[in-house]
Amino acid sequence: MRYQGQSGVVIGQKGPATSAPPRLLDQVRACCRVRHYSQRTERAYVGWIRRYILANGKRHPRDMGGIEVTAFLTALATEGEVAASTQNQALAALLFLYRVVLEVELPWLDDVVRAKRPRRVPVVLAPDEVRQLLCMLQGTHWLMGALLYGTGMRLMECLRLRAKDVDFVRNEIVVRDGKGGKDRHVPLPQTLREALQRQLEHARLLHGRDLAAGHGEARLPHALACKYPQAGREWGWQFVFPSAALSRDPLDGTLRRHHLDEAGLQRAIKRARHAAGIVKPATCHTLRHSFATHLLEAGHDLRTIQELLGHKDVATTQIYTHVLNRGRHGVLSPLDR
Repeated sequence: MRYQGQSGVVIGQKGPATSAPPRLLDQVRACCRVRHYSQRTERAYVGWIRRYILANGKRHPRDMGGIEVTAFLTALATEGEVAASTQNQALAALLFLYRVVLEVELPWLDDVVRAKRPRRVPVVLAPDEVRQLLCMLQGTHWLMGALLYGTGMRLMECLRLRAKDVDFVRNEIVVRDGKGGKDRHVPLPQTLREALQRQLEHARLLHGRDLAAGHGEARLPHALACKYPQAGREWGWQFVFPSAALSRDPLDGTLRRHHLDEAGLQRAIKRARHAAGIVKPATCHTLRHSFATHLLEAGHDLRTIQELLGHKDVATTQIYTHVLNRGRHGVLSPLDR
């Protein structure tokens, strides 16, 4: 379905137009892909821009300005009761629309107030709680959960892991294109060597079947598929955790075997938390927090943990120093004295 606004902006149906100029949301998608933004960022920006246009009677953004942007963000906070991070994401999408897509530099853009994000202490599980949580997981979900805790990887970094990036000789895993487009090395837990090798054998068998059926081509990042047309069929580029079925690539429509859906592990972690009787609101990201906290408690320096986590600034890693305020070397309560 297509929606035509009062000023002629079309915010619906995807796909390039034949004679008319590109639709606004198609321009947004094109600008995101030129800058190699992730599909998640692209979907988020398109969604917020669509909501912004619909909230203002389908008027073209060129006909609106600071008043409409401020009113939209205020409504999100007062009526929608969204979190500060969500409100800032909406603002980032609108700034991208005006500055990048429409190439409009307006003085009010710098005056829009960003919501102040509250400083929260991360949820961290004790080592015994981590052990109980992992004991409630089975099969591939157990292996992925153990990898999140044992390496500090983010959920999508684990799911997007390729066979070539698991190095059993050097006992390390290479995380490619992490947050901010950065690569890094994380240790390969010795406890998981055999389980990872079995998982890779399973993935190799699936890849062999796909090749025999005329498929087996993995999506390559950026323009590598043009430079190396046959590389997508090589074993090294296949996902360590492949999905059970083939699916259509949303970008080019090719039938491929993608990696597992993140929702499956998220649901498994939630069930395991309830089964283990853990009251803390533990998620997949909690295992990453626990990884950093337990390394800090073991005496590793903050700079090393920053590199393992892939943080751009050490100030981000310093949030885990809350553990230094407890224990036998921490602050002693005056009541205990």
